[in-house]
Amino acid sequence: MGQGPSGGLNRPGGDRKDPSNNKKDKKFEPAAPPARVGRKQRKQKGSEAASRLPTVTPLTKCKLRLLKLERIKDYLLMEEEFVANQERLKPQEEKNEEDRSKVDDLRGTPMSVGNLEELIDENHAIVSSSVGPEYYVGILSFVDKDQLEPGCAILMHNKVLSVVGLLQDDVDPMVSVMKVEKAPLESYADIGGLDAQIQEIKEAVELPLTHPELYEDIGIKPPKGVILYGEPGTGKTLLAKAVANSTSATFLRVVGSELIQKYLGDGPKLVRELFRVADDLSPSIVFIDEIDAVGTKRYDAHSGGEREIQRTMLELLNQLDGFDSRGDVKVILATNRIESLDPALLRPGRIDRKIEFPLPDIKTRRRIFQIHTSRMTLADDVNLEEFVMTKDEFSGADIKAICTEAGLLALRERRMKVSIVIEKPVELCTFLSFHLMLLYFNHEHYVHDLT
Repeated sequence: MGQGPSGGLNRPGGDRKDPSNNKKDKKFEPAAPPARVGRKQRKQKGSEAASRLPTVTPLTKCKLRLLKLERIKDYLLMEEEFVANQERLKPQEEKNEEDRSKVDDLRGTPMSVGNLEELIDENHAIVSSSVGPEYYVGILSFVDKDQLEPGCAILMHNKVLSVVGLLQDDVDPMVSVMKVEKAPLESYADIGGLDAQIQEIKEAVELPLTHPELYEDIGIKPPKGVILYGEPGTGKTLLAKAVANSTSATFLRVVGSELIQKYLGDGPKLVRELFRVADDLSPSIVFIDEIDAVGTKRYDAHSGGEREIQRTMLELLNQLDGFDSRGDVKVILATNRIESLDPALLRPGRIDRKIEFPLPDIKTRRRIFQIHTSRMTLADDVNLEEFVMTKDEFSGADIKAICTEAGLLALRERRMKVSIVIEKPVELCTFLSFHLMLLYFNHEHYVHDLT
């Protein structure tokens, strides 16, 4: 009675919220994307589902990393294989090294060098050395017997002289040094005058090597060799250098004194080896300078050295015109004293052409001065005709020495040009007197040799 519910609490709809407030709190949210596309797949159960890896699409960086790791893997595999091979071959290498040391002990050191004269059987041979007689010795089992032949160079034990090895390169080292590997820089243009001499040596040496058919058409045999003779400094060696520069044939340069050896038989052996190498490398040219060292006239020798020199010359005569044909091997000899050579060396058939080199005349002297002063800086007061027309007998070497001395004097006085300056007449007269005395001495010595 008077205690009924309050009007506010008992009114219908008193617990509802204001709809306008709900609209303000709720925001717009887009619809969620579908969880799958296509037919629904069944879920896998069991151990397969637990071990299955998710499918991952690799990126470019991942592919590069994969390639790098694969390369590292290949390298590690190769390294593993190499280490395994090394471990496997190490005992074999140690065994080979031990066998090699045993062979070296059997050979002994030092080893002697000799020649195989004759093979008796598979295990014995007759050998010789340059310092002793021939020996009957044994051949060790590790020597390759298929390569042994009479005349080859072998290695012998220093005590028992048994054959312990074979020298593969049977060319004498001295002959290898004689071969001119690099062509000289001198050419025919660097030779003043000597036109007749150049023509003769071209006909006798170069033309038979380049055009042998010309001699066959005429019906003659080409010359075997030439000899260049004349006073010192007239251009004999220079012409030989020009021949070596102009031709493509093998050029062997020898000095006559190199053919004289210490031990008995080494000189003739060196001559045989020289011409054998020239024949193997044909077409070739053999130039022997100062041939008068071994080619002097024969006489009754009283010492072993003189007899050895004569034996060397006899072997040279045999090689020049012996039983074997020389083929495309041409010989050039040079000497200052042709009158001292043996007549058998100069006869036709061995030396077919003798080319003389006289002292230069006025025309040749002018040409030599032009060649040597072409690269020099000369002053305006230098008149070469005064030197050309002088009555002194200058050789080509003397003219070159004059030009060189003039350049050295210009350097001493710090001058940039070569000029004629006479400041010290006493020294000039002394120099000219000494030069004339030297020329007189050479002339008298040459006349004495002729008589």
